[in-house]
Amino acid sequence: MFLRLVADSFGRRPRHKLLTGAALALGMGVATTALSVVLDVGDRLAKEFRSLGANLLVTPQADSLPLEIGGVDYRPVNAGAYLPEADLPKLKTIFWHNNIIAFAPILEVPVNTAILPKTISSAFTPSLSTSLIGTWSQHSIWTPDLQTRFVTGIERTNPWWSVEGRWFSEDAADCVIGANFARKTGRQIGDAILVQDGDKGQILKVTGILSTGGSEDDAIVTSIAIAQKISDKPGEYRKLFVSALTKPEDAFARRDPKAMTPAEYDRWFCTPYISSIAFQIQQELPGTDVRVIRRVAEGEGQILTRVQTLLWLVTGAALLAAALAVGASSAASVIERRVEIGLMKALGAGSGMVGFLLAAEQLLLALVGGGIGYALGIVLARMVGEKIFGAAPEPTLLVFLVVIGLAALVTLLGSAIPLRRASRIEPAPILRGE
Repeated sequence: MFLRLVADSFGRRPRHKLLTGAALALGMGVATTALSVVLDVGDRLAKEFRSLGANLLVTPQADSLPLEIGGVDYRPVNAGAYLPEADLPKLKTIFWHNNIIAFAPILEVPVNTAILPKTISSAFTPSLSTSLIGTWSQHSIWTPDLQTRFVTGIERTNPWWSVEGRWFSEDAADCVIGANFARKTGRQIGDAILVQDGDKGQILKVTGILSTGGSEDDAIVTSIAIAQKISDKPGEYRKLFVSALTKPEDAFARRDPKAMTPAEYDRWFCTPYISSIAFQIQQELPGTDVRVIRRVAEGEGQILTRVQTLLWLVTGAALLAAALAVGASSAASVIERRVEIGLMKALGAGSGMVGFLLAAEQLLLALVGGGIGYALGIVLARMVGEKIFGAAPEPTLLVFLVVIGLAALVTLLGSAIPLRRASRIEPAPILRGE
C-alpha cells in the first residue's frame, strides 16, 4: 500500500517533478564530470609532467655534506666517489617499480678534442677542451629476475633535449654534439671528432646536434661505455637521473619517517610520494644519496592540486545549486498539497508517516534525476577529457554509486525544511478552509 501511494503521488504534478528532476540531473551531471576527471586527471597529468624531466637525482653518499637553501640543493656532483652501473636494474624491484618510468646514469669526463680533417689536404683543427658526457640512449636492461625487459635512457629522463639528426647508437662509436660546440668548431652531422683524456682517446662520429638550453650545448654526449673507457672508470657512473610518477606531497608526506608509528610508516611507504620513492631507491642502491629535484616535484604538485581544487569547487557549486532548486520546488509542492496532507492526517496518518511518504517520493525522484545526470555527466566528461587531456576517462561503477548517493543526499537536504513544515501541518484548520 505504501509503495502504491508513493508511485501514485510521484505521477502527479509533473511540472514540479520535471523542474526538480532537471535541477538534479544538471547538478549530478556536473558532479559526474568533475568526479570522473578528478579520478583520472592525476595519472594523466603525472604522465604529462614527465616532459619536465627527471624529478630525482642519485649521487654517491660520500660526495659531500648536505647544502640546501630555499629548497634548492647546491651540493657539487662533479667530483668524488663513483657508483656501480651493475646495480641499476635493482630500481625495477622497489615497491613502486611500476612508477619508475625512466632513468639514465651520467659520467662526465673533461677531455680535449680535435676535429679530424675532412680531406687529406684539410688543416688539422687545434685542440679544444670540453666535457664528454656518457649516458644511455635507448638502453635495454633486464630486471634481476630476468622476467622483464625495460628500455630507458636520457631521451626519456630529459625529453626536452632536442636532437637534430639522430641520437648516438650504444654499440657504435657515435656521439651528438652540443649546438654551441658545433657552432664554434663548424662541425656537422657525419663529421669525425677525436676525444682524449691523457693517453686514452676515441674517434667519434657525429650523428646529431643537441640543443638543451644548458651546459650540454657546449659538450659532447656519447654512450657511457665510451666515457668509462676514456676515464678508466669501467662499469661506474657519477650521477643518475630518475623520472618517477608520484603523488603530490601533503603535510603527512613531509613528516619524518623515523617519527612515524608503524601504521603511519606503512601508509607513507605504500603511497607514491616522491619522498617514499626516494627512500626506497636509497634502500636498493647502497651508498647513494637520493635528492628530490624540488623545482620539478613541487611544480607538479602545485599544478595538480590547483586543478583538482578547481574541479572540487565546481562540483560543490553545482551541488549547492541543485539543493537550492530542490528546496524551492519542494516548498512549492508542500504549499500546493496542504489540503492533501491535512486529509491524510485527519484520516489517521501521523506526522512521521506523512514525512516518510514525502521523503520516499523525493528519493525516487533523486534516483531518476541522478541516473539521468550520470549519463549526461559521462558525455560531458568524455568531451572535457578529449579536449583538455587528449583522452576520455572511462565510466566507473564507483562514480555511479557516488553520484546516486550525492543525489539522494542533496535531495534530502534541500527538502528538509519543506518536509518539516509538512509534518507540522494541522488537519483542523485545513478542514475548516483556513
